[in-house]
Amino acid sequence: MTIDIHNKLPVEFYKRDIHTVAKELLGKLFVRKIDDNYLIGKIVEVEAYDGRIDEAAHSFKGRTKRNETMFQEGGRLYVYFTYGMHFCANVVTGQEGIGTAILMRAMEPIEGIEQMAINRYNKKNIINKEIINLMNGPAKICQALSITNKDNGTLLTSDTIFILNQPKLKNSQIAISKRIGIKKSVDLPWRYFIKDNIYVSKR
Repeated sequence: MTIDIHNKLPVEFYKRDIHTVAKELLGKLFVRKIDDNYLIGKIVEVEAYDGRIDEAAHSFKGRTKRNETMFQEGGRLYVYFTYGMHFCANVVTGQEGIGTAILMRAMEPIEGIEQMAINRYNKKNIINKEIINLMNGPAKICQALSITNKDNGTLLTSDTIFILNQPKLKNSQIAISKRIGIKKSVDLPWRYFIKDNIYVSKR
């Protein structure tokens, strides 16, 4: 696949309303460059978190050292460590000081699958079921793409982590539901995913 760096989403894309950005991220290509290799996944599932009204958001109780990146201007990667073993990656949105971000919940592997397989399963050759499970969860995404807390705060217009523009999906292609695996603000319908896509974390 040819990477057109001029097709990166601009910072202005991320500075808008979180739900608009969340829906428009679906179908876009998330790119992780390691050395001269590109690991690419199509974003198929996301969740929105808004600390102004959302108790499940890390930013709900205010700015801390841990969530500092989430309060920065939209267009950065917010990476956090959870359950003492997993990293999760989020796209920061909105203006400085707001505290909104979108969790990357699932991606469809597009390029660099062998390296992703090594990162996830410690082997190169994997069966179809393992391909489907490569990035169908937030922690799996970070493992497959070798994303850690060292990547926290990375600008999404950088040369190592960025998102490529793709045609905007129609509303009829997007499904909406409550978010998964949270205990607060559970009724907010802030999970967005591509309908009938086999790579989403929960169908």
